[in-house]
Amino acid sequence: MLDTVTNWNEVEERHSSGTYMKRDLQVVRGEGARLFDETGRSYIDLVGGQGSANLGHAHPAIVGAITKQAAELITCPELFHNPVRAQYQAELCRVSGFSRVFLANSGTEANEGALKIARLKTGRKGVIAAMRGFHGRTMGALSATWEKNYREPFLPLIDGVVHVPYNNIDKLREALNENIGAVFLEVVQGEGGVHPAQAGYLQAVQELAHANGSLLIIDEVQTGWGRTGSLFAHWQDGIQPDIVTVAKSMAGGVPMGAILLSEGIGSLDPATHGSTFGGNPLACAAGLAALGEYTKTNHRDTEATENGGYIHREADGDLVRRARKLGDEVRLHLMDNAPEKAVREIRGRGLMFGIELRAKVAPVLKLLQERGVVALPAGPMVLRLLPPLVISDEDMWQATHIIEETLNDAF
Repeated sequence: MLDTVTNWNEVEERHSSGTYMKRDLQVVRGEGARLFDETGRSYIDLVGGQGSANLGHAHPAIVGAITKQAAELITCPELFHNPVRAQYQAELCRVSGFSRVFLANSGTEANEGALKIARLKTGRKGVIAAMRGFHGRTMGALSATWEKNYREPFLPLIDGVVHVPYNNIDKLREALNENIGAVFLEVVQGEGGVHPAQAGYLQAVQELAHANGSLLIIDEVQTGWGRTGSLFAHWQDGIQPDIVTVAKSMAGGVPMGAILLSEGIGSLDPATHGSTFGGNPLACAAGLAALGEYTKTNHRDTEATENGGYIHREADGDLVRRARKLGDEVRLHLMDNAPEKAVREIRGRGLMFGIELRAKVAPVLKLLQERGVVALPAGPMVLRLLPPLVISDEDMWQATHIIEETLNDAF
């Protein structure tokens, strides 16, 4: 047990790198969609591990898979075959519709690999990304990330990345040329303010990219694993990307990422990419358990049309379907009831919300925490909510009402 006398907050501040602006909250335990501090006080978790806790905290299926696998084999590089890894790769390809997968450890690592593969397969160095897009903080992924405060201290980054306005097909068309190897986009821009793709936009992007001989890479690091009400968000847009990157909630909170490769991409030549920890048996066991939870269903009406015309696929389990239904209900409620004096716009898909405010979000986040709800920003003026998909109706609606009251009081 931790020594309850020691001020661990001070210890962490003294020894950590300093790159994180920490909140005045010490989290020591989690259960479902609740977090607990050192005093035992609970908080409704709308941070959701920044999108890595879709299955909440201490999910029994994940705990069981980790416990069992840890007693058998934790690490095994892809120099050797491993049955847990093979089973996970096969199941992931089956439910996703992709033919091959490279297993990594994080979203930014997956995005780095995707950029390498695009250059390798097309022989072109150019990349089109989007304004407000976020793809990570390592050098290649950072090159595709828009926010200048993240980028400028590290210039020069990789050559050939062009940023165009999101949801503007004409600007993307103008930027395409024979040097562009990939178009690299999110389905919903999370860090950039929770801006979803407009109807038909990604289909038009795919058509233009392929006509130009460019690959379409879709970043599903935050939107994957049921977050938006389908197992993968791009399913709702009727596209088949060449490459999809995933991570965050892929293994129920255990660090894991992946690059999903279409049949057209095929296999990679030996030694073109690699990872010591990628595809380790512990993460694969957790990933297999998580995938089982996302796809678990009692429904037989897998072709039933839901709100917005999206037809659920067989892999959209009950948890994923509920995320779409509950998210739509909460978003409509907030649109009708959130104070106009505080809110400009409410955006999102499924259980991914962006509430654009008329002033800075920081004081709202502080007030929410004092009232037992923790949430995220998405830029200086957007309140972002990423509740675990396992959140109870009671907790979701309690948090929603606290948000309404807090916005009333803060403005």
